[in-house]
Amino acid sequence: MKAWTLPLSALVFAHCTSGEGPAFTPMQVHRSPVLIVEQVTPNAFVHTSYKQTQDFGNVPCNGLVVRSGHEAIVFDTPTNDTSAAELIRWVQDSLHCRITAVIPTHFHDDCLGGLKAFHAHGIPSYAHKRTIALAAADRVEQPQRGFADSLQLTVGNERITAIFHGEGHTKDNVVGHFPSEHVLFGGCLIKELDASKGYLGDANVAAWSGTVEAVKKAHPDVRVVVPGHGQWGDGKLLDFTIGLFREPQ
Repeated sequence: MKAWTLPLSALVFAHCTSGEGPAFTPMQVHRSPVLIVEQVTPNAFVHTSYKQTQDFGNVPCNGLVVRSGHEAIVFDTPTNDTSAAELIRWVQDSLHCRITAVIPTHFHDDCLGGLKAFHAHGIPSYAHKRTIALAAADRVEQPQRGFADSLQLTVGNERITAIFHGEGHTKDNVVGHFPSEHVLFGGCLIKELDASKGYLGDANVAAWSGTVEAVKKAHPDVRVVVPGHGQWGDGKLLDFTIGLFREPQ
């Protein structure tokens, strides 16, 4: 099966608005055996690659690409260097953008499994200091530049943030925010609707709901929420995750 890409010149862009004008229609813009890219707003794209696991089978793993002008930033790498190299080529060839940063949102390989490919292309990587320490302990490729609580970067004429709101899926999980289009990348801290609790081997289950409540309070205007696995949606994913991990009263 060959990869295919829908030329962006053929796409009709409708602006996301708060009730004015047409809503943007999401569309799949790239598909190969190892990588899928779906455009969810005019300038945000969910990338999905796959990880074979013993307990959960072949798991689809999400990340996010955001762009402004001729620059792009990636949250979470694809799961391996092959998929990551394909994503980098797609951003360069289809979006005509230079990737200025990659931000793994925690230390598991569904977030940084393709980090070597980004480094090989000279793309700088940023992560929470805990993520760097945990990656070092696992003896895997480490992000280059650390931050303590939050990170703000510019992409073209816009900005993104990566913020640590507390522990949950892991001790280091951060969320990414693209405020100009009200997009939140929750990573594995956020569950798709009707999901199970999933892998808890590195989790702080007692803290999880409170952390997501802090995310919801900090980002009240989000319209698109992307989980680490499964179908993206809206703020209902935050509420579902809070309820899933809430301690019984």
